[in-house]
Amino acid sequence: MKIPRTRARAAAAAALLLCAGTAFAQSQVSYGRITAVQMTTEASTGAQAGGALVGGAIGLATGSGQSRSNRALRGIAGGVAGQQVGRLASNRPTFEYTILIGGTSTIRMVTDEAGLRVGDCVAVERGAFNNLRLVDDARCAPNVRPSQAAVNEANACDRAKEALLNAQTDEEFDRAERRVRLLCQD
Repeated sequence: MKIPRTRARAAAAAALLLCAGTAFAQSQVSYGRITAVQMTTEASTGAQAGGALVGGAIGLATGSGQSRSNRALRGIAGGVAGQQVGRLASNRPTFEYTILIGGTSTIRMVTDEAGLRVGDCVAVERGAFNNLRLVDDARCAPNVRPSQAAVNEANACDRAKEALLNAQTDEEFDRAERRVRLLCQD
């Protein structure tokens, strides 16, 4: 059955609008002051699983020529040891910032961005991705609304992070990473 061109075009346009609804969603920007900073660590579960697999394989290899129970115990012990090595190697520092928005509400954001301090005025950008950006103290004055330029900056940061996630080659990744550093930091 052949679909008439106008119906096919309408269906394609509807599909494009559905996809564009999420792709072109604007970020929300609000301003607030950091009231607390706490350093934490975040562990990568992928590194722990990889360490467990490698450790288990090494444990099994060292048990060759031994009884089945000895090989099994060595494999289990190697897996546990590998997981712990992976956990230690994968812990990276992160920072939990408590931010007072508009003098009325408090939010917490965890990021790997260091250097922000208690009392700093920040733009809290929420969209497909969250971002904190150091801004001028005047923006934390009462009743200050974000400009369209601030929303455009937040949207550009979101697009850069999306490109980083979608990078397929080393060249695309390097370019996207540079864009994130340029567009998403203060």
